[in-house]
Amino acid sequence: MHSNRSLLDIDRDHLIHPVTSFRGHEAHGALLLESGKGMWLKDVEGRELIDAFAGLWCVNVGYGQDSIAEAAAEQMRRLPYATGYFHFGSEPAVKLAQQLVDLSPEGLDHVYFTLGGSDAVDSAIRYITHYHNAIGKPEKKQFIALERGYHGSSSTGAGLTALANFHRGFDLPLRWQHHIASPYPYRSDLEGDDAAIIARSVQELKDKVAQLGADNVAAFFCEPIQGSGGVIVPPVGWLKAMRETCTQLDILFVTDEVITGFGRTGPMFACEAEGVTPDLMTLAKGLTAGYVPMGALLMSGKVYEGIANGAAPEVAIGHGATYSGHPVSAAVGLEVLRLYTDGGILANGQRVATRFDAGLAGLANHPMVGDTRGRGLLGAIELVADKGSKARFDPGLKLADRLFAKAYDNGVIFRAFADNIIGLAPALCASDGEMDEIFARIAKTLDDLLEEADIRAALG
Repeated sequence: MHSNRSLLDIDRDHLIHPVTSFRGHEAHGALLLESGKGMWLKDVEGRELIDAFAGLWCVNVGYGQDSIAEAAAEQMRRLPYATGYFHFGSEPAVKLAQQLVDLSPEGLDHVYFTLGGSDAVDSAIRYITHYHNAIGKPEKKQFIALERGYHGSSSTGAGLTALANFHRGFDLPLRWQHHIASPYPYRSDLEGDDAAIIARSVQELKDKVAQLGADNVAAFFCEPIQGSGGVIVPPVGWLKAMRETCTQLDILFVTDEVITGFGRTGPMFACEAEGVTPDLMTLAKGLTAGYVPMGALLMSGKVYEGIANGAAPEVAIGHGATYSGHPVSAAVGLEVLRLYTDGGILANGQRVATRFDAGLAGLANHPMVGDTRGRGLLGAIELVADKGSKARFDPGLKLADRLFAKAYDNGVIFRAFADNIIGLAPALCASDGEMDEIFARIAKTLDDLLEEADIRAALG
């Protein structure tokens, strides 16, 4: 048995962590987690932490759900692997596909299973490319997404992502990847005028398509609420307007619901709230609540038929993965869906969202808080040096790092974005008391930081 010290050394010497500075991680070292139950995590030092971020926006049903472990173990004993190649299939994958079609917006009738969100986006790009070639429109190859958008970290998806960390040093975005402004109310000169914010996004999409040539644009990708860009919540009606604009322009509309799916914003999928059916939808995270890797790409009949009819029946559509429709992941997905629905977790998330809203509102007057925003159990607190001008804190203060460290000391985990936005995505199983505890610990964290002279001096 290795001591904790040696585990930290092994991690430092050998394990590459996602989206981190290699040298920075060597200096910081790993925060090793040991166990979890419900909303709570325990680290190897025995510290109890309330997780206000559901792992990485994904542990929507909370930690330690025994029924999920049992479903996985039973499937592992019976049939631990079945390929989807050569016309093979397995019961869990078939049943999960049916349930996703039943639960998702009308018209998304076909499911391709992936290992997570990044390769769901990658699959969408590949199928969209194939679709336009198949229907005789090979010139439709330009893709448009949003600034501050996140569409994973694959070699193509990371270019649709519009965050500097994912482009710098990777030769991205690619020449066929374009971005329009994010509908970011707090940072918009139109703040407070929802109709104008929506109209501007619609016009920017139309202008970008006109600039690229309507016959050249394949698709528009968006998150219903932007997650990794800082939880940017567009006005109600924005998603529907963008869907209608894509229909008018004859470009495919792709919603990335990797974060927003499975009750995160209230309904099962964020698209439901506006009665929107995209042409394609990417899913992951809440699909298995993070217990095992799995993602999905849902495809409309239009796209499916276009691909299916574009080649002779004996010609394979060459896109696949060894673990597509993995039976253990699918068995977990089925049990997670049961917990959302029959298990009452979706309903609990909708109920406790009012407590979440109240917690956000309660921090709005804090001296360091410029904006609070959210929908369902997805939210953000944006910290500013000056409430009037909305000026950000000097990056030299390294506020995000200090925020995370102080919160960890106070026993709460959240996302501390580089531009001093606190990202929140608590599990849907939270009680009112646990929700209050999250915000009490965040308030204490902000108060603790306010006592530090350089931060107090930075406030306008």
